[in-house]
Amino acid sequence: MTHRTTLRRAGLAVAAAGTAAVLAAAPAMAHHCFVPMYSLDGPTSANWFVLSAQDGAFFEAGYEAECDAAVDAGYEALRSAGLPVGLKIFEKMTIGDPKHTGRMNPNGADGKGLEYFGAGSELPTQMVHAWIEGADSADCDPS
Repeated sequence: MTHRTTLRRAGLAVAAAGTAAVLAAAPAMAHHCFVPMYSLDGPTSANWFVLSAQDGAFFEAGYEAECDAAVDAGYEALRSAGLPVGLKIFEKMTIGDPKHTGRMNPNGADGKGLEYFGAGSELPTQMVHAWIEGADSADCDPS
């Protein structure tokens, strides 16, 4: 087993543990909704917090890409898989908040449009894992 493979497996284990911690905390974050982003060049506003896949890998798994080629490979892996490259998280309130409307959007975990952490959306986990795997596949050795 190569050093790179060992590090990749360790990184994925850490990512899985970090993601599990976030998912365990999902009921506390249930009031947050997000929109999957397929480009990081979209408009921003003060109401939305943008979390790139690279930031998600760091915050959830403590993972940092070794070089710029690894960052690019991570994003290419997401694009190839049809996964988002980031999330826009609404901070002020939940759109379609069950406390106010009596119901949550029934499509809140279908991978399209508005998503809810509390509805079991797997996009954040898939995004972080795919980005780390793609970044790990890059050759950062300059020789």
